[in-house]
Amino acid sequence: MKLVRYGAPGREKPGIIAEDGKIRDLSRIVKDIDGAMLASGGLAKIKKANLARMKPVAGKPRLGPCVGNVRNFIAIGLNYSDHAAEAGMPVPKEPIIFNKAPTSICGPNDDTIIPKDSTKLDWEIEIGIVIGKRARYLTKENTKAAIAGYFLSNDVSERNFQIERSGGQWNKGKGCETFGPIGPWFVTKDEIKDPQNLDMWLDVNGEKRQRGNTKTMIFGCEHIVWYCSQFFVMEPGDIIITGTPPGVGLGMKPPQFLKAGDVVTMGITGLGEARQKVVKGKY
Repeated sequence: MKLVRYGAPGREKPGIIAEDGKIRDLSRIVKDIDGAMLASGGLAKIKKANLARMKPVAGKPRLGPCVGNVRNFIAIGLNYSDHAAEAGMPVPKEPIIFNKAPTSICGPNDDTIIPKDSTKLDWEIEIGIVIGKRARYLTKENTKAAIAGYFLSNDVSERNFQIERSGGQWNKGKGCETFGPIGPWFVTKDEIKDPQNLDMWLDVNGEKRQRGNTKTMIFGCEHIVWYCSQFFVMEPGDIIITGTPPGVGLGMKPPQFLKAGDVVTMGITGLGEARQKVVKGKY
């Protein structure tokens, strides 16, 4: 299933993409596409719904973040060996974990706002994971059961904040407003046969920037979920983004960064496409 949240910011409704590619409203079946829905067996309820009897949602409504009310927004750094090389950093022996502020989350096609004092705004296409069940000290055997599905994301980053002003941690370069576009949809895991073999692409103003495949991840999706569960508890609706392939602005020679008016487009096989325009912030 391809689950979406559509409508104005803060007033999104739950929906599903039907076979005709149009949205069907799920408001009579579940309140939202979020952790509470996952914890209460909402996926099974949605699966039983008769989409043929539902009218398509009119027009082309805005798509909101594909998961609502996110409690914990987890991210993994340097998880592609070729990206680590372009960053001039060694391949990590264990996953590098950091957090993005949940307030950074926005819709897949919402504008990216340049934060105050930003000088090095960058892009990172990533595959995201939705946690479907409480994950605490998982075993390798039961990790897959804790995954509800996957989504497309852009780990928007401010490299000056992240690296030069980091103080030894990355959070303030990763959690600014609109730095977490997720979607267009949350795809349940039954539709993704192999999350470790999905093509990825990202362009800036129509020019090629990132090309990759999830098969080159150092730590795969299931391993990441298992690993994180050894250090903290994850609840239904928590999300993890898992690292980016090469081609980020920081790694270009010379480095290139985003400016107002730039348009970033991206996609991952089976997970849809997204588009973000970079705009000046109001402070």
